[in-house]
Amino acid sequence: MVQYDRMVLNHLLDTYENSLLSIGENRRKVQIEFRFTRTSIPAYYDESSSEYEKIHILMNALENKNMITVIWKDHKQGHFIQKVRMNADQIDEIYRYTGRKPKHGLEEENRVFLQKYLNEDAPVTVNFVGYLLERLENHKSVKEYITLENLQETEKFLRACVSVEQNKTPCYIREFSIQHFQDSKYFEQIESRIIRVFRQFDEEYKEMDAVELLAEYGIYQTPDFVYFKGDVRLLVEGEEMNLSLLKQGIGISGEDIENIRFSDFSRIQKVITVENLTSFFRYHEENSLLVYLGGYHNRVRRKLLQKIYDAIPAAKYYHFGDIDAGGFLIFLDLRKKTEIPFESFRMDLDTLKQYSQYGKKLTETDKKRLEKLGEEKEFSEVIRYMLEKNIKLEQECIIE
Repeated sequence: MVQYDRMVLNHLLDTYENSLLSIGENRRKVQIEFRFTRTSIPAYYDESSSEYEKIHILMNALENKNMITVIWKDHKQGHFIQKVRMNADQIDEIYRYTGRKPKHGLEEENRVFLQKYLNEDAPVTVNFVGYLLERLENHKSVKEYITLENLQETEKFLRACVSVEQNKTPCYIREFSIQHFQDSKYFEQIESRIIRVFRQFDEEYKEMDAVELLAEYGIYQTPDFVYFKGDVRLLVEGEEMNLSLLKQGIGISGEDIENIRFSDFSRIQKVITVENLTSFFRYHEENSLLVYLGGYHNRVRRKLLQKIYDAIPAAKYYHFGDIDAGGFLIFLDLRKKTEIPFESFRMDLDTLKQYSQYGKKLTETDKKRLEKLGEEKEFSEVIRYMLEKNIKLEQECIIE
């Protein structure tokens, strides 16, 4: 059963709390009103029900308590309600009647609560909390991220953010959820909110999807495998494996990366990271070690690349990816985070022209991202051409 008295008062309070009146900064007379329309209160216009009379009784009762003033359509008392106007001098009584806490009190409670997260060893969470505090100080809405009335849920959400950032042990999402929340499915319920926070409050994650982002912290949906192939020898628990005998290479779980050693790199002159799996399986290069990245690299893949670089720093290091904004960003991120002197491979203007018949048109988002990347000297020529010709190229189209 709808409590129309509380419903109307809550609408009035929402309007009040979103006005300067609620923080005492209003410089002109503002009237807080709720208009009766078929959209705002449809039951009032339903001729087949008795809600019309019930609503009149409730509104009259609120007016008798001096909480509202009823404005009748065409000044015809008891006929149709046009709107109700809140009596602001009864604001405390209205809050008591609805059982609702004043917004300024909730803001203060949340500010005090959020302060303790500013000292966490979790940079993304600290940035996020700083943003929330700034908005609360200025009496701006934070409902996009947290509910002021539910500190308990806010604490769980922030604890999840911190736990992601501080995770040191590779694990699956449901294991992570059980460990921190004693509920295997809770993290999946808030995952999209967490991903949104991490993308917004750390530039590094802006382009990553959920799988790539969580993998940065060693949290996986499924086992994380690293694929590589080439003429090298592996040592696993003292047993040697000749990788050149496996035409399509081998996939090793991230958990097992620590246990492998490379025993012979003598024939490797190039190390090539590959963005997409189809291209990894199709592509072969003499005297080269190929490593599948799967889009953005993560800690597991970086660990393997560092192992390789420590063993053969004199080799040439290349990255082979899509000729689009995402491919360029993955390359730049790879070089920055590994500190390995990678060069781009088959991501140039000549390659784009050679396979232009397989190209796709740029989206508006593509264009904006490319324009932003245009200052990167390494890709400035190909980016100018892409914008001019409205073209991009997926790595899988490069077939030779």
